[in-house]
Amino acid sequence: MTIVGAGDFRYEVLPQWPMKMPESWKFGMASDVAVDSQDHVWVYSRDQHPITWWTTDGELVGSWGWGTKESFFREPHGIFIDTEDNIWLTEKQRHVVTKHSQSGEILMELGNRDWASVTVTFDGRHGEPFNSPAGVAVGMDGKIFVADGYGNRRVHRFSPDGTLETSWGVPGDGPGEFALVHNIGIDENGRIYVCDRENSRIQIFDADGNYIDQWTDMSAPGDIHFRGDGLAYVGEQGGNRAVSIWSLDGELVTRWHGDDEAKVLGAGHGIWTDSEGSIYVAEIGTPEMGQRVRKFQKL
Repeated sequence: MTIVGAGDFRYEVLPQWPMKMPESWKFGMASDVAVDSQDHVWVYSRDQHPITWWTTDGELVGSWGWGTKESFFREPHGIFIDTEDNIWLTEKQRHVVTKHSQSGEILMELGNRDWASVTVTFDGRHGEPFNSPAGVAVGMDGKIFVADGYGNRRVHRFSPDGTLETSWGVPGDGPGEFALVHNIGIDENGRIYVCDRENSRIQIFDADGNYIDQWTDMSAPGDIHFRGDGLAYVGEQGGNRAVSIWSLDGELVTRWHGDDEAKVLGAGHGIWTDSEGSIYVAEIGTPEMGQRVRKFQKL
C-alpha cells in the first residue's frame, strides 16, 4: 500500500482505477475529470469514448460524444460540473465552450465553432473569445468564466445566458498578465483563481478581473479545484509533477510528487474530489506512464 499526504490529508494510492474497463476500451489521454452531486466521476478524454462517467468504485455508468455531429470532439481539454449537474466542456481545437445535459444534449455553446479569433488585433484590442480555450468554471450566481488559454492570454466572463460581459489579461509576467491561461477555479468567496501555467503561479482576481494576489510556490499549475472545505486542490504539471493542497490564504497544507520511487503520477492534467474527499487526477501522458485516471483514496 502506498500512502501520500500528511496529517489529516493522507491518501492511499489505488494501483488502478477503474479496476475493470469494458473490453477494448481505454481512456487514452485523460484530459480532465469532474464529479457530480451523485458522486459520478466524469472523465473527458482524447480517445474513442470522450465522455464517460463512473461510480466512485469504478463501475461504468454511461458514455456519449463519439460520432455525432453535435458532440464530436477534436481535442478535449477541460470539464466542469455546475451546481445543477450540467456538464461544461472546453474543446481546444474547435474553439468552443459547450454546456450539456447529462445525456449529452447541448444546452449552450459559446464561441464560433472551428473558428479561432486573432490573439491581438492591429487596432490594439486583445483577442476576443476564443483561441484554443482551456478551462471553464461557473459561479454560484451562474456567471461563466473561461480560461482562453493557448492562443489567447485572456479570461472572459459571460452572463448566465452566455452574453460576454468582460475580459481581462495580456501576455506577460506581471500582475494580470499571463503566459498560458491553462485552467480556472472559483472559491466559496467568489474569487477567481487562474492557473497561469507557464509563469508557474496561480493569480487571484475578483469577479471583475481586479488583481488580488498570487501564489508562486508551485511548478506549472495546470488545474485547481474547490470543494467548499476552505481548501484548494492543485495539480502541478512542471518539474517532478505534484498534487498540492492549499488553504485559501495561500498556505501549503501538503504536497506529494509524482516521480518519486512509487511513480504515483505521470502527467496529471485535471483534478477533482468526490464527496468523501478522495482525489481524482486525469493524466494525459504516455501509455507507459499516464493515460489514466489516478484515484487517491482519502483515509
